[in-house]
Amino acid sequence: MVNASAPRFSSVSDPIADLLTRIRNANLAYKQETYAPVSKAAAAILDILDREGFIDGYERVGEGVGAAFRIRLKYGPRKQRTITGLRRISKPGRRIYRGRDELPRVRGGLGIAIVSTSQGVMTDREAARRRVGGEIVAEVW
Repeated sequence: MVNASAPRFSSVSDPIADLLTRIRNANLAYKQETYAPVSKAAAAILDILDREGFIDGYERVGEGVGAAFRIRLKYGPRKQRTITGLRRISKPGRRIYRGRDELPRVRGGLGIAIVSTSQGVMTDREAARRRVGGEIVAEVW
């Protein structure tokens, strides 16, 4: 049985870009929460956004094919957005890789780059500390 509160999703060619777009659109509309399809990559990105304080948490709702992440967005005391910008860097048509010495600094260190490395998905700062490079998935500020 499909959970009535979880929306249904169609397949997309770039699930990471779909996740980022859903968060960006909900954030711009001052929504309290949004839904995104479940995937391991989405879970890794949401873990980073939660740990870095950009979102107020997320949870999995539903089972099987109808499963979704309910993402709670975070705002300041006067409705200031915690996510000012969100951009996909490496795309299916053009992958962007950087070595450990070439990791980008987002907005002079005020934002984060999400990097997919051989040791898992992590922030640019964590990748630099572990001295690994990888695919630059997205930037958040």
